[in-house]
Amino acid sequence: MKKSKRKKSKKRIANNYLGMAVISVVVLLLLGGLAMKSHNLRNRIAYYDAQAAELKQQISDEKERTKEIDKRTEYMQTDEYAAEVARDRLGLVKDNETVFEEEK
Repeated sequence: MKKSKRKKSKKRIANNYLGMAVISVVVLLLLGGLAMKSHNLRNRIAYYDAQAAELKQQISDEKERTKEIDKRTEYMQTDEYAAEVARDRLGLVKDNETVFEEEK
């Protein structure tokens, strides 16, 4: 009987080692998959951070452009601008100005 108990005991130990090996392989596969997903997520985060920085820059540029347009709009409402347009486009001059034209 002692031999059969030893055989059963050896089979149990062998089964335990086999079970632990299978569990270890499954755990390693899960950790590998988790590492790959983590790497992919880091790449996505870096991409989205770069995209967010680019969009912030575009917003800043557009705000600056809006300020320039507002300044130009204010200038266009002045008498100085009206006189400039009349002089350039319509050829009008003030009473005390002399007009010199280039010969063509």
